[in-house]
Amino acid sequence: MTLHRVNPRPDTVDVNDPLFASIGESSEVPKNSIPELEMSPRAAYQLIHDELLLDGNARQNMATFVTTWMDDYADRLFAENAGKNSIDKDEYPQTAEIERRCVNMVANLWNAEPDTIGCSAIGSSEAVMLAGMAMKWKWRERMRAAGKPADKPNLVMSSTVQVVWEKFCRYWEVEARYVPVERNRLELSGAEAVKHVDENTIGVVGILGVTYHGTYEPIKEICDALDEHQRLTGIDVPVHVDAASGGFVAPFVDPDLEWDFRLPRVISINASGHKYGLVYPGVGWVIWRSKDHLPEELIFNVNYLGGNEPTFTLNFSRPGAQIIGQYFMFLRLGMDGYTKVHRSSLNTAQYLSSAIAKMGPYELISKGDSIPVFAFTLKADRTLYTLYDIARSMREHGWQTPAYTFPSNVEDLVVMRVNVRQGYGRDLADLLLRDLREVTDYYEGIKTPMPDRAEMQGFSHGGGAAVGEGR
Repeated sequence: MTLHRVNPRPDTVDVNDPLFASIGESSEVPKNSIPELEMSPRAAYQLIHDELLLDGNARQNMATFVTTWMDDYADRLFAENAGKNSIDKDEYPQTAEIERRCVNMVANLWNAEPDTIGCSAIGSSEAVMLAGMAMKWKWRERMRAAGKPADKPNLVMSSTVQVVWEKFCRYWEVEARYVPVERNRLELSGAEAVKHVDENTIGVVGILGVTYHGTYEPIKEICDALDEHQRLTGIDVPVHVDAASGGFVAPFVDPDLEWDFRLPRVISINASGHKYGLVYPGVGWVIWRSKDHLPEELIFNVNYLGGNEPTFTLNFSRPGAQIIGQYFMFLRLGMDGYTKVHRSSLNTAQYLSSAIAKMGPYELISKGDSIPVFAFTLKADRTLYTLYDIARSMREHGWQTPAYTFPSNVEDLVVMRVNVRQGYGRDLADLLLRDLREVTDYYEGIKTPMPDRAEMQGFSHGGGAAVGEGR
């Protein structure tokens, strides 16, 4: 009998190659300087893969708003289009066409008028910058036309806005007028908004899904109050809706809620596709009511595809895969599918909030019935431990549950927030409740106060943005 050696397939790993020995277990992995010698792709992959095992499990991250799960077909599209820069419309004309379709779909979702205009962004952070710039430029245009000084613009918003609005005001030299919240009023009201506006106000920001606790600010009430204020004073102040979270929830589960372009005072809206638009980070969308609300001097025309292609962006390199992922989700789910996904998430959020409220030491701040996000605090008679202790112990079980304080005026209010996203169902919810009950029972049984460990807290709003939130 003649024996023949079978050549291994090219993709077969040589079982005699000791991977970790070839990496060199005794050598230090480069951290601050590029190494002198090259490394096999297999070894480089394994080194990085193993380091990333120390990251938290994204599915157990109850802090983040951003999407942590998409199906296999979406993953495949992302991999196929990872190398595309969506800004290069000459090279990737079909990606540009898909972006155009998505803008129209989002505009129609928000009941926009036919003359609307919009664009994609890296996320709501860039979208907010673009919307804020447009408000400032249009205000300056109005003031100059009236022969008035245009050097002291201000923007009115709740103290619970996300930190990107603080960045916008600082970067673009706009006075940030924060309306303080109260313990019994954790959102901006119409009555409070009008107290802070004047002829130098470039706009009022209303939040559809407050980061701190997940509820909607009353956008219609704010618009109505500004309508009445204009009737009395003649001052016309536009409204921008920061719908980073709620813009892809409310239209599907609460279509009768008036918050969007059905309200004439709303001139622009932003949302994060990588939150409840159900796409991996980062993609966002910003839509203006009409071309009249986006100053021409902010738009740059580039000669693409034989004609002028208008562009309004802070970045000239932007991933195309996320835009394609958004289009995939629109096609994949449709109105019915998005409704099912978000209703399921809302049901899970309310199941969790109801169970947590029954545990004894906790008091709900919100229920998870606007977006699938809720917050709770410790009852006042619990003095031996804090929510920071709970958060630290939950992390030992793998859960990332943020504990943080509200902004000024209610900074004594410490809450814990839970975000429910697609892919987080009743089974994972029960596991979270199991571990929270175990942790809670432990702290309920202690006899002496826990040491002050506040400095070890893992989450901080830092002016409005929770760690892991994403925009």
